[in-house]
Amino acid sequence: MIRVVLADDQTLVRAGFRSILQGEADMTVVAEAGDGLEAVRLTAEHHPDVVFMDIRMPNVDGLEATRRIVSDKRLDAVKIVILTTFEQDEYLYGAIRAGASGFLVKDVEPTELVHCVRVVARGDALLAPSLTRRLIADVAARMAAPAPAAEVASLTAREAEVLDLVAAGLSNDEIAQRLMINYATAKTHVSRILSKLDLRDRAQLVVWAYESGRIQPRWMR
Repeated sequence: MIRVVLADDQTLVRAGFRSILQGEADMTVVAEAGDGLEAVRLTAEHHPDVVFMDIRMPNVDGLEATRRIVSDKRLDAVKIVILTTFEQDEYLYGAIRAGASGFLVKDVEPTELVHCVRVVARGDALLAPSLTRRLIADVAARMAAPAPAAEVASLTAREAEVLDLVAAGLSNDEIAQRLMINYATAKTHVSRILSKLDLRDRAQLVVWAYESGRIQPRWMR
């Protein structure tokens, strides 16, 4: 059973999401929060698998609430999906930097919402890798020049190869096909890379690749 906390200051939004998720046999909503502080408290109390977090909420906004949850080592297994009505790249970038595993606009289709819960709960990033790459590249292209390439000596040659493929927007299936390895091996390589670089998921890995200078945004090519 996938356990979910809903954090949004609009009661009707929470009710709509609850209705959709509670209709699935493998999901249950364990708590609802109306602001960021309550979201942090309820997450610590219930230890859900997934938190849907609105950005604009009273007291503490969703990005700050996300940072507080992510910084609590007791909540390492919790995955956070940012919800917003504002489809701007800066929010996506800020959400991933804060430690979120994904980003959804509130007019998402019910079937996509349910699919996203399952994707995030199993430890993958919410956004399709190709979409993550495109949006992060757009943001990176407007930033100042990135820092010098980060040290990757701890990675094996194969892990470094996999890292570049993840940053290029390939899924685990596509990586497996490209390197002629099985899916489980590709997934293991990605997990080891995340562990060695101390990152939560592949979305943060894409950000790391741009910020470290390993992958260059379009304006530098």
